[in-house]
Amino acid sequence: MRSAVSVTVDDVFHVLKSTYLKSPEEVQQVRPAHKEYLQGELDAGRIVLAGPLDDFTGGVLITGDISAEEADDVVARDPYTSAGVARYERSSFNCTFRAPGL
Repeated sequence: MRSAVSVTVDDVFHVLKSTYLKSPEEVQQVRPAHKEYLQGELDAGRIVLAGPLDDFTGGVLITGDISAEEADDVVARDPYTSAGVARYERSSFNCTFRAPGL
């Protein structure tokens, strides 16, 4: 069994949960731009995990160690936000433990 890595108390991560506000067809029209945007955020390290909820009513983004302001900026620049097809709720947490490699 791999053991968790202890991190400093300054490591703050954010769970960004989206809820779709429009029909699946309208969300689908914006999805290519959203996915392209997320790839850039993943490449930059601001997002470390992303994916739709299993019931397809929204999705979840997990940020890297970034400030609340940076997390809010990630949401503000998301094509889903600018197109008005989704809204986000941010929950921030102090990361005490994480798996090696994350």
